[in-house]
Amino acid sequence: MSFGSRAQVAMQAYGPLCVGIDPHPHLLEEWGLEDSVEGLDRFAATCVEAFAGKVAFVKPQSAFFERFGARGVAILERTLQDLRHTGSLTILDVKRGDIGSTTEAYADAYLDDDAPMAADAITVSPYLGFGSLTPFFAAAEKNDAGVFVLAFTSNPEAIRLQTAKTSSGMTVGDQVLAQLALANEGAEPMGSFGAVIGARVAHVDTRRLDINGPILVPGFGAQGGTVDHLRELFGPVRDSIVPSTSREVLAKGPDVIALRAAAAAANDSLSLL
Repeated sequence: MSFGSRAQVAMQAYGPLCVGIDPHPHLLEEWGLEDSVEGLDRFAATCVEAFAGKVAFVKPQSAFFERFGARGVAILERTLQDLRHTGSLTILDVKRGDIGSTTEAYADAYLDDDAPMAADAITVSPYLGFGSLTPFFAAAEKNDAGVFVLAFTSNPEAIRLQTAKTSSGMTVGDQVLAQLALANEGAEPMGSFGAVIGARVAHVDTRRLDINGPILVPGFGAQGGTVDHLRELFGPVRDSIVPSTSREVLAKGPDVIALRAAAAAANDSLSLL
């Protein structure tokens, strides 16, 4: 099954929520863990126990593993492998973007089904040109994986770049959405190439949101995004959005039952979309 098909199955089974695994130093401390490889290991294992087979998507943030070097990356590898075939799909948040053979190497590293860090989907940046993403799309198609492309992000400095007008008269972000719609054209039940759009972004042309693919929406929960925000921005395509939360759920740890309950409550709130 394509990633688009698997994503729809997972959303129907568990709801649309994506829970991030973001082992910030302050979260490790709040969980009573040391800011160390051992603390990271325990944090990640607890998240797997809490969320595997309970939510549709789990999104490890690669940077918080990489900061521990090779041992941290080894824990990321195991986390991804432990989540495989549990019913939950992994979205590895790496935001990679490069050109040529380097992009091909990144694609092999994360999207090849036999790679140590193989994920169901990854995040990528299109700001070296949308065409630079072609190796990611090719690897995703070959391995039934997914790609989420940054379109409109909520960091304050992004607006200048993402709302700049292209030669076509469209904004840069709208051009990304239009190209994703072309990449997903004809796919059923939906394509495997998604967009990343922040929950609190106010400058999106809603006419461009129908990309026939999933839309990853970070910023839901503790970062201020509410169900009302999601409904207002994504109403026409609400069945395709994947609202992502991290801190609001992870703050309930390290108790596994409390983590599951927090994820379930967040998922239940999304039924009001």
